[in-house]
Amino acid sequence: MATAKKAPAKKAPAKKAALAKKAAPAKKAAPAKKVAKKAPAKKAAPAKKAAPAKKAAPAKKPAAKKAPAKKRTPNAAFMKPLTPSAALAAVVGANPLPRTEVVSKLWTYIKKNKLQDAANKRMINADAKLKEIFGKMQVSMFEMAGLIGKHLK
Repeated sequence: MATAKKAPAKKAPAKKAALAKKAAPAKKAAPAKKVAKKAPAKKAAPAKKAAPAKKAAPAKKPAAKKAPAKKRTPNAAFMKPLTPSAALAAVVGANPLPRTEVVSKLWTYIKKNKLQDAANKRMINADAKLKEIFGKMQVSMFEMAGLIGKHLK
């Protein structure tokens, strides 16, 4: 029972502040405080019932936003077959391939030859074939896509 009495008492100061703000422009500050002190007991209980109803309504809105999601279509530029350079053709083959396939075949080559750095998996240690493509002995996986682009036409 003690907690039930405390809950309305906590809500009452917030209600007083709201009433004081509304009454302040119309009347002076001192009379507005007196009006707020007289009437909070009766109005505190209905405010308690209205608050949960307002919280439940916003929870339904995000679910409605998810429904009209559109399907993504692949970008035609990524699907366009490109001819690899001689250095890249030694790893992925000489046939024209889309960028996505070139990257997939490159990763297959890297994993097959165990060229991923054991300590930091994001780094790729280049062998003789990959050094021609990358231009250095170790490359991060994020740099790789940019370096491959130079070898595709």
